[in-house]
Amino acid sequence: MKRKEHSSLFWISMFVLFVPGLIHAYLLMPFPGSQNIESIKLCYYIEKVIFPLRMLGVVLLPVYLFRYFSSNSRLSKIVKITLLILGLGSLYITDIAFKASSMFEEPRSIRFANSINNKVPESYIVLGVVNNGVAKAYPLVYLGYHHKVQDNVGDLPVLVTYCTMCRTGRVYSPVVNGERQNFRLVGARHYNAIIEDQSTGSWWYQATGEAAVGPLKGSFLKELPYEQSSLSSWLDKHPGSLILQPDGHFKDDYEDLKYYDVKQPVDKDSTIKNKDTLYRKTWVVGVIAGKQPRAYDWRKLQEICLLNDQIGNTPVLIGLEDDDQTFHAFSRQVDGKQLSFKPDSNGNLVDQETASVWNWDGKCISGAEKGRQLTKIQAYQEYWHSWQHFHPATTYWKK
Repeated sequence: MKRKEHSSLFWISMFVLFVPGLIHAYLLMPFPGSQNIESIKLCYYIEKVIFPLRMLGVVLLPVYLFRYFSSNSRLSKIVKITLLILGLGSLYITDIAFKASSMFEEPRSIRFANSINNKVPESYIVLGVVNNGVAKAYPLVYLGYHHKVQDNVGDLPVLVTYCTMCRTGRVYSPVVNGERQNFRLVGARHYNAIIEDQSTGSWWYQATGEAAVGPLKGSFLKELPYEQSSLSSWLDKHPGSLILQPDGHFKDDYEDLKYYDVKQPVDKDSTIKNKDTLYRKTWVVGVIAGKQPRAYDWRKLQEICLLNDQIGNTPVLIGLEDDDQTFHAFSRQVDGKQLSFKPDSNGNLVDQETASVWNWDGKCISGAEKGRQLTKIQAYQEYWHSWQHFHPATTYWKK
C-alpha cells in the first residue's frame, strides 16, 4: 500500500507536467480528428493552467525522485526513466515543434517597395488595402506563412491576416476598446487560425473576427475593406502602391507556398476523375449581402467570368478580370435602377440598360452613367468547408 502511494506521486507529477500540454497541442493543431471537436473553451482554459500545473510537477517530481525512487525495482526504474525521457521530449513537440507562434513566426522586418524597386513577381496574388490615398499590397505567399502582418496604411492601423488551412484573408482593425492590440497566433480550431489580443487574452477566429472565448467573447473586430488581386491588376488601379517585400529570414518557408495561390488541391490530384465535384477544399468566392451568405464555385466563375445574381433583395455582380485571379463583387443597384452587366472587348464592363462602360473599380468611365460608382461588396476566396462551417446558412451557386 505504501509503495503504491509513493508511485502515485510519480504518476501525478508526470500527468501535470506533460499531459495538459499534449492535449493542448493536439487540439490547437491540425492533427487527425482534432479540428472537428468543439473544444475551443477547453483549449483556452487548459492554456491558462498549463504553467501552474507544470510548476506543481516541478515540485512533486524531485520529491519523489530523491525520497522514493531508489526503493523501486530495477524494471520499475527503467520504465519510469524511459517515460520521463519521453515526457521531456514531448515538451519539444508541444512548446516548439507544434507551437503555432514557433512554426509561423512574425516577420522580423516589414519592408515595402514601390513598383520601380519591387522584387515581387506581378503574377503573385496580393491582399490590397487603401486608406487616405495610401495603397499597400501584401502577397499571399508571405502572409500565408506569417498568418498575419501588423501594420499601418496611411494613418490607419491594420491587422492583415491570412489562413492557409481555410484559404482566406481578412483585414481588421487591431484597435480593441480604444487600444491598439498586439496579436499572437495561438493555433487553429475548425481549420481556422485563432489569434489572441494582448490586453484581454481573448481568442478571435480569423475567418469572422469574432471573439470565441475570453473576456470579450461575442465581440467582433472591425473588418476593413480589402481586395484580393493579382499584383499586376492591383498596380494598374494603384500605380503608386507600396508592395510588401519578402523577409530574407524566411526564404525557404515562402518557397513552400510558391504555387499555393494559383493551384487548387484537386488540380494536383490525378486520381480525381470529376474535378467539378464539390470537395472540402473546393475554392469558392463567398459574399454576404443583406446578412445572407452565398458561395460561388471558383471554377465556374472562371468559365463565365461575369455573373448577374440576386441575393435576397440585393442585386449583385460577381466578376473575374481577364487574369482569372482578380475577383470583385458589387451591388447592381445605382440610384434606384437595377443594372445588368456584360463584358466588353476591352476588358471593361457594359451595362445593358444604358450601354455605359464601367471599369473594374466599379466606376463608370463613359456613357450616360459616367461618374457613377457601383457600391463594392466585400468578397472572400475560401475553401468550401471553411465557408460552410462559419456560414451554415449559406446557399451555394453553381452554374
